[in-house]
Amino acid sequence: MREYALALVDWLACAARGREEPAARAALALDEPVVHAGVAGHVLDFDDTYLPGIAHLSAPVAPAALMLGAELGRSAADVLAAYADGFEAMGAMARASHPALYDRGWHPTAVCGGAGAAVAAARLLGADRESAEAIALLRAGGLRAAFGSHGKSIQVGLAAATGLQAARLAAGGARVPLSAAARGFGEATGGRYAAPGDEPAVHENWIKAWPCCLQTHGAIEAANRVRDRRDLTVVVHPVSLQAAAYGPRPRDGLEAKFSIPYLTAYTLLHGPPRVESFDAVDPSAGSLAERIEVRTDGGLLESECVLVSDGRELARVEAALGSPRRPMDAKALREKVSGLAGERLADALDDLDRPAADLLELAELARPAP
Repeated sequence: MREYALALVDWLACAARGREEPAARAALALDEPVVHAGVAGHVLDFDDTYLPGIAHLSAPVAPAALMLGAELGRSAADVLAAYADGFEAMGAMARASHPALYDRGWHPTAVCGGAGAAVAAARLLGADRESAEAIALLRAGGLRAAFGSHGKSIQVGLAAATGLQAARLAAGGARVPLSAAARGFGEATGGRYAAPGDEPAVHENWIKAWPCCLQTHGAIEAANRVRDRRDLTVVVHPVSLQAAAYGPRPRDGLEAKFSIPYLTAYTLLHGPPRVESFDAVDPSAGSLAERIEVRTDGGLLESECVLVSDGRELARVEAALGSPRRPMDAKALREKVSGLAGERLADALDDLDRPAADLLELAELARPAP
């Protein structure tokens, strides 16, 4: 369970820092803690990402498992086991549905997230898993059009709530055939329902090194290798430009997280971005970004980026730092968590017998942000 614990602590740290963001504060007004936690954990776009489905598997599953586990008085071990079940259920759907969901404009994290959250919550409630998952599929939704706005994290928080509600309905006796819901899900979205297989999704999960769209990370790392260059062409897989579609002049920090030319320019000037880098748009990076061309090449890996200048390749990154091929070391992972939330969360899951409620306290999700 070590890899799941690593991803869950990473999500907790993101939520602890993200709870202060405007979208998370707005979510408090709903008086649904799971929505607030879901928005807080995803709003920085720093949470873990499963590349085979381009989905953040923790984002909707972790808040459902943690909030319900705390409510039921369960242990951290119980929550971790439920989270792992939901993580794998969502990962199987996201992988089976890629790239169909992306190509149709859906946001896989939100679309598949309700089902993953439902599976996690059903385990904690002892509810019928198939009915919980089916009920969640009936409400699947979420659009890529939300990227670069508060809507992206809000629809993920709502997916977490959908999953929790679906599990409660199943626990109360509601029954929906999973086969029918899965068929309807495919007809409506173009995606495909799938159950977990022999290869765990957690083995292909990225723990992000930088707080922005994963499909910009290859460009960030490549730019960091050629800091002295200014006129560049960035070549990426087409899905990268689907995900990070904003041009060189983003209007605010949220849009900047989804701009390949801007983040390439920012890195050339200042080095890789930090959370604080998105408090405002850097005019000098915007000016430089105007001189950076972005091209696509379907022959590249979805995680790959090539930097070219005057027809000459300057740098190539097939899988950026944080990928399963190039994971951050223990020191870097601890620095990420402590940088987001201080030392209080770094060892949060060392004692799995502790109450799940303690984890919410450590992440300051058990009470409203000041």
